[in-house]
Amino acid sequence: MPDILMVFNRVKDILSQEVGERKVFDKDVAEALGINQLTLATMKNRSKIPYKEILEFCAKRKISINWLLFDQVVESLQAQTDKFARIHYFKDIYASAGGGALNEEEEGEMMILDEELVQKLGGFGSIKHIQAINVLGDSMEPTLCSGDVVFVNRDHRNAHKAGIYIVSTPAGLFIKRLHLQANGMVALVSDNESYAPEVVSAVDVEVVGKVVGKLSANI
Repeated sequence: MPDILMVFNRVKDILSQEVGERKVFDKDVAEALGINQLTLATMKNRSKIPYKEILEFCAKRKISINWLLFDQVVESLQAQTDKFARIHYFKDIYASAGGGALNEEEEGEMMILDEELVQKLGGFGSIKHIQAINVLGDSMEPTLCSGDVVFVNRDHRNAHKAGIYIVSTPAGLFIKRLHLQANGMVALVSDNESYAPEVVSAVDVEVVGKVVGKLSANI
């Protein structure tokens, strides 16, 4: 647990740089945090830290919360922070591995990936091109199952290379293997032998990206 006196003293040190020569009092801390002075005094007596207000105080001034609460130097956190990466995960978007899924919502959230998974997806240099979406349907089984989360490299759109791709068609998003044909058509091929290839015009197919990894729904 952070030491409350250390935390408030650090807040005072920060405020003293803002107000100049005069001494900083508890009432100044209370005002800066947006807390009633009596409430602040009670919190100090009970060793209770106003975390929400402290977070807003630090965010406004672009100050490391780790330094203020735990005396951790920012530079010492960089090596650990660099072991993780963030990508967009569109949890409300489904690429169909079966009959086609229309996708109108594009609001995503951030997914945190550890270093091991980042390396499996191509390394930190590739991670900026990667997004995650969901699989719907069974036509790519056993390779991909309905409910799996797939990682898609948006920079890999060369359908001439073997692999599984996310493609956008007038019928929606699909996860398929692509076989380009000399007559300007494209065969959307499933791994599940129960599904016959679907042949469509190349002009109706946009390659969104290549599937480079997955998180299985069965784990």
